Amino acid sequence: MGERELELRELLIKGASGFGVELDNEKVDKFFTYMGVLKEWNEKMNLTAIEDEEEIILKHFIDSISICPIIKDRKSTLIDVGTGAGFPGIPVKIVFPELKVKLLDSLEKRTKFLDEVINILNLEEISSVHSRAEDKGLDPDYREKYDISTARAVANLPVLLEYCLPFVKVGGYFIAMKGSNTEEIENSKKALDILGGKIEDVLEFNLPFSDIKRNVVIVKKFRQTPTKYPRKSGKPSKNPLI
Repeated sequence: MGERELELRELLIKGASGFGVELDNEKVDKFFTYMGVLKEWNEKMNLTAIEDEEEIILKHFIDSISICPIIKDRKSTLIDVGTGAGFPGIPVKIVFPELKVKLLDSLEKRTKFLDEVINILNLEEISSVHSRAEDKGLDPDYREKYDISTARAVANLPVLLEYCLPFVKVGGYFIAMKGSNTEEIENSKKALDILGGKIEDVLEFNLPFSDIKRNVVIVKKFRQTPTKYPRKSGKPSKNPLI
């Protein structure tokens, strides 16, 4: 193992420990294998604009790991909505192997990549599904079946709430990973009221070793989402609940 890789492994281990996550060698190996597959596939299709290894570790891996302290029950069911290249779903699964994880994405090419990562990393009780959130949110096999839903900067918070809260069981949580824009939280009151959620906490922090600001919004679901939500494809983003 070269000096550069040792430094990168140290960066990942230290960054994760900043969020109370201790990574053993096996888990670190999985992250590095994941990074290798991501870089290889990224040459064929656009999975991420971030190509530098240090940045992948910081902006994808450590950023995803930042939500691990929120997940109290390691045997929870989690759906990652608009997962893209698998963030935060796959890193969280590597950290907590007992979690049952579903990776939802609207692009079939991406779900093929996710299947490849799952296969190469030999991960169990995790699978991808190719669908839009608006469609799967109405599917009885998915609706209100998850303890946790997550999404990382896919859309504005009112839109995200309509995409993600329908998947969550009453008493469960939606974890929204956002940048530094807190205006969205103010604009979400109507969506929260309609969809049956309330903001329990907003965690503000900088990513380790950087001045990159992050907000994680924790929404608890306190009652069922009315059956007409999510609205049909395209409606939530064109006409958000504001």
